[in-house]
Amino acid sequence: MPDRPLLADRFQILSLDGGGLRGMYSAAILAYLEEDLGIRIVDHFDLIAGTSTGGIIALGLGLGISPREILEFYIAHGPRIFRDRTRLRSLRRISRTKFSDAPLRAALDEILCDRLFGHSTKRLVITSYDIGVGDVHLFRTPHLPALARDWREKAVDVAMATTAAPTYFPAMVLGGSRLVDGGIWANNPAMVALTEAVGPLGRNLDAVRIFSVGTTTDMPHRSPRLDQGGMIPWSLDVVDVLMRAQSDSATKQIRHFLGADHVQRVNSTVPTGFVKLDSVDPSSLIGRAGHESRLIAPQFNRIFADHTAPPYIPFHSPKEK
Repeated sequence: MPDRPLLADRFQILSLDGGGLRGMYSAAILAYLEEDLGIRIVDHFDLIAGTSTGGIIALGLGLGISPREILEFYIAHGPRIFRDRTRLRSLRRISRTKFSDAPLRAALDEILCDRLFGHSTKRLVITSYDIGVGDVHLFRTPHLPALARDWREKAVDVAMATTAAPTYFPAMVLGGSRLVDGGIWANNPAMVALTEAVGPLGRNLDAVRIFSVGTTTDMPHRSPRLDQGGMIPWSLDVVDVLMRAQSDSATKQIRHFLGADHVQRVNSTVPTGFVKLDSVDPSSLIGRAGHESRLIAPQFNRIFADHTAPPYIPFHSPKEK
């Protein structure tokens, strides 16, 4: 029987930010919570949303891969994906992408294999952006009758589309669409997930709970020169400012709609330069996640652990092929 409106009062969302190799932090947070609380994270969420590296984690969780396995994936493959950071490659970035996408695809093939997006056992919303038509692009599992296309896509292709960060990786051309990283418009996809829950899925705001996981943040010094505007002063800061503003805005919006008691956001503040999208110290980042997860575990247990998500039964299935 196709998925029907849930009888349970609660509808819980796991939202996973983008951030390149900083996804180690997100995966480690989830892994520590599972091990400390003796639970399976996916059992407690009805919808998972992800952007970029968060999209990879969301796909992995939906396909039955544990947070610990996803963390090990980042540790093992991260250096290979972002290898050869030389001065020549940095200069090449002026006219071409900094990295080839071949190592990323090879790594994703190893963990996601040949499975389809429609093999997910959880409702998923994965963000991307279509630069060909200038519009947002969402990959959505077939949790509604009209969602009859995305489930046929390879999970690896969806992962490539959501992680195609401009200047770092080339766009993912899929079905004629020119797709780039969802962080262009939703690096923090919590509001995207809330919209999916209360709009198409018809859940009441009072029933929704969101666990939003970031990839760490810092607060660099903003030069007074920015106050005067200009392309040169803003060239190094504009992307970070825009992405930070979008993320903070999404968090404040979901708290406004749901109330602070129904939202838990974890996103450690770290020293400036502590991590980069393509370069991290795994032990330090995982250590930070271990510290943070210890602090948030009691609140997570209180808000989320008493809800078990009913089985997700899609309207369309790969078995139909």
